[in-house]
Amino acid sequence: MVDAGPLVALLNARDVHHGWARAEFGRREAPFLTCEAVLSEAQHLVVRGKGNPLQILEMLHRGALTVGLRVDDEVDRLLKLQRSYQELPMSLTDACVVRLSELHERSRVLTTDTHFRVYRRNARQLIPLLVPPGI
Repeated sequence: MVDAGPLVALLNARDVHHGWARAEFGRREAPFLTCEAVLSEAQHLVVRGKGNPLQILEMLHRGALTVGLRVDDEVDRLLKLQRSYQELPMSLTDACVVRLSELHERSRVLTTDTHFRVYRRNARQLIPLLVPPGI
């Protein structure tokens, strides 16, 4: 499954993690599981980097990404997660990715976000991560 950071890095050749993202996406089979909050955050970050935000939805359209949860179906669990990490705080995007990790326990999270080293799925379990070297 994929968080926003690797999507942005994949699409921006100037991103410090671009090479890593290309390699990771290249060695794994699509579709990559994600959530709508990740798509929104990724589009926002692509715009900030002067890129084309349509590239994110185009990845979804051509089947490279698939949405794995609906916020309204998971709102109780998402609220519980965000409440338990209020001191960070935990974004809706991060809560959705943690929840996806709970629902798909055999998957690893492709991310550039160091918060995922702090977050736990099912209250106590480390989340298996795929991160760039040095993160």
